[in-house]
Amino acid sequence: MCEILGRAAAAGVGRRTMLASLGLGAAAAGLGAVSIPARASGDAAVREFGPEPAEGSRTRLVLLGTSGGPPYWPGGSREGISSALVVGDRYYIIDAGHGIMGQLRKAKLGDNYASDMDGPLDALGGIFLTHLHSDHVADLNNILSEGIFNGLQHVGRKVPIWGPGNRGELPELFGGGKAPKPVSPRNPTPGTRQMTDLLVQAFATDFNDRLFDNRKPRPDELWEAFDVPVPKEYAKHPNTDPCPVMEPFDFFEDDRIKVSAILVNHAPVFPALAYRFDTEDGSVVFSGDTGLTPNIVTLAQGADVLVHEVLDKSWPESLFPPPRTDAQEGLYQHLIQAHTLVEDVGKVAQAANAGTLVLSHLVPGNRPDEVWARCARDFDGKLVIGRDLDVIGIGRP
Repeated sequence: MCEILGRAAAAGVGRRTMLASLGLGAAAAGLGAVSIPARASGDAAVREFGPEPAEGSRTRLVLLGTSGGPPYWPGGSREGISSALVVGDRYYIIDAGHGIMGQLRKAKLGDNYASDMDGPLDALGGIFLTHLHSDHVADLNNILSEGIFNGLQHVGRKVPIWGPGNRGELPELFGGGKAPKPVSPRNPTPGTRQMTDLLVQAFATDFNDRLFDNRKPRPDELWEAFDVPVPKEYAKHPNTDPCPVMEPFDFFEDDRIKVSAILVNHAPVFPALAYRFDTEDGSVVFSGDTGLTPNIVTLAQGADVLVHEVLDKSWPESLFPPPRTDAQEGLYQHLIQAHTLVEDVGKVAQAANAGTLVLSHLVPGNRPDEVWARCARDFDGKLVIGRDLDVIGIGRP
């Protein structure tokens, strides 16, 4: 990440050019639609920011990994971004950052989490990816390829894998100069379904060894990947309007959950999605990676729990300390507008009337709690500073 930013800054790109290429002009224009009431700042240090005891709760949120971004943060102890929503004897994974497989066992998920090869994936109900950046999908292949030795063959049904579809076109060139040759030019922006199929092809040697030597099931017997069907009218302009103001849309339902989605502001990424899971016990919303957008407030309205990403502005400030050149200012603005700052997250949760705000995807992932505690200043509900393996109960026990 830092290396890419450094090269772009060195290119001497003008701020307006860079912001336009990132679609940030449209995103910033939409911020006026977000109603974020402010309130007097309290003494955040005297408040508790841990999860409530979740014993006896049928529906539970488990934070498997709470670190955001591709860097493995120096001195940090958080695993990559991933959560599990447990509903009864089944659980659903939201994002698949690094370290998820070990975290599933530590969280004691699945009926056979203590078994060598029969768990913890035996109770997996589905996988939902908010977007296809590496820090959100790094361990998807581990779930699939190693899953047959970790309980995936005992689910008893095909596990659905949902995520963003094919962007349809490359993002516009960031800055000036000669355009690079795209990776995989015949298919440069595969979506979730194609990406999953390509993973099977890439690891066909292993899958066939397990099939012929260990008599394990074929991949197409264990899971099926789908692209989240963003309504066509909102998917027409991934470069000029990657996050139009819209209403949520439903796309998945089984006997435990109903899932709806909405586009969020992570320009130039498209589609970048937030998800809402409605259960009999309550509702949980996952923001994915996003800057300020009224869409999050719409999707999370009245949610019991809002799991939201957060960025400490001092980190990009350390990358680009003032005084900044136009190019550096543009990159700095990109970082702070494609994510949600500490000083804004509480306002978003307050506007959504969420019951509990859970901070996850913390960037950088090595900051002390005092940094994140500031998110409570504009939020009247309960704040949880997410830590790996935290469990939050949903609804009454």
